[in-house]
Amino acid sequence: MKILIMGAGNMGAWMVESLCLDYDVAVYDRDKTRLRYFFNAHKLLTMEEISNFNPELVINAVSLQHTREAFEEVIPYLSEDCILSDITSVKNGLKDFYLNTNRRFVSTHPMFGPTFGNVKNLSQESAIIIKESDEEGKKFFRDFYSSMHLNLYEYTFDQHDQTIAYSLSIPFSSTLVFAAVMKHQEAPGTTFKKHHQIAKGLLSEDDYLLAEILFNRFTLEQVENIHEKLSELLGIIKDKDYDEMKEFLATLRKNIE
Repeated sequence: MKILIMGAGNMGAWMVESLCLDYDVAVYDRDKTRLRYFFNAHKLLTMEEISNFNPELVINAVSLQHTREAFEEVIPYLSEDCILSDITSVKNGLKDFYLNTNRRFVSTHPMFGPTFGNVKNLSQESAIIIKESDEEGKKFFRDFYSSMHLNLYEYTFDQHDQTIAYSLSIPFSSTLVFAAVMKHQEAPGTTFKKHHQIAKGLLSEDDYLLAEILFNRFTLEQVENIHEKLSELLGIIKDKDYDEMKEFLATLRKNIE
């Protein structure tokens, strides 16, 4: 299979390196300097070169903000049979976009990300494949992600965004609040240092990506739940109620089992 990967950032580069030994892979990025270190893939510089390469699958790995723009730029240079694919963390609006193209598509989400995931050992990480996707495309990504030892889940577009609202917006919101009240510590403890490192990693992500995850239509309910539980904890602290604190902590331990 001939595969074009658009975008040579962290995830795009991982895709190239992971696929190039088993498939005929080409990579394109508007920033040509990103292409210099790929040795087992075709480095394409123009849309005309993409047309000549004639990929059977396009994996769109550009930043979330430019996903649709990249598709719109490349589609005129693709054959009618070429499968479109994305690996975005938020699918809002993509279903309608794909349907309007009248092309085969496959949408997935490798959930480990470049910031916190250990790409050398992905056995504890997960990937989501969107149910509405083309069957051939789904099979390709099932085989690929399985070869990476990822745990696979299949959700609809809506189910995916609901899952992301829970699995990303809760830790993201909690980490952002930690960063908002954080002060420099002369003698930071282990727990503080771990949280600090997580906050630094999160805030190194693209602003648009963070905003889109938090603006996900399913996020508000999750953040309101954080607010509710934080208010409950604040009341226990104000009252110095040991019995309530014990009961609260027991509930938390049960939640994380």
